[in-house]
Amino acid sequence: MHEMSLAGGILTIVEDAAKREGFARVTLLRLEAGALSGVEVRALRFALEVMANDTCLQNARIEIDTPPAQAWCMQCSTTVDITARGDPCVHCGCYQLQPTSGTELRVVEMMVEDN
Repeated sequence: MHEMSLAGGILTIVEDAAKREGFARVTLLRLEAGALSGVEVRALRFALEVMANDTCLQNARIEIDTPPAQAWCMQCSTTVDITARGDPCVHCGCYQLQPTSGTELRVVEMMVEDN
């Protein structure tokens, strides 16, 4: 399950920010996992909750948004929302789509408490 390794990377980002910014704990962690990111949201949430014990992330509320991806249609030169690779263009039905967003996994927001 690669979500465990992703959770470890996110935890490193959060702990590095805590050291740099001097906060004690995170009360809210909001992430964005694009529709084409390949991330299983439930598994990522579970991994973060397990790894959060004895860290500044312990007991934080974790929100994970999954925005739709966007792709450029090579046939009709339009940007369209897609939910999965292999979706057709909603305008012309063409399958020649080049994803332009939705592959990202990123930390969007952290609400924190000082020492």
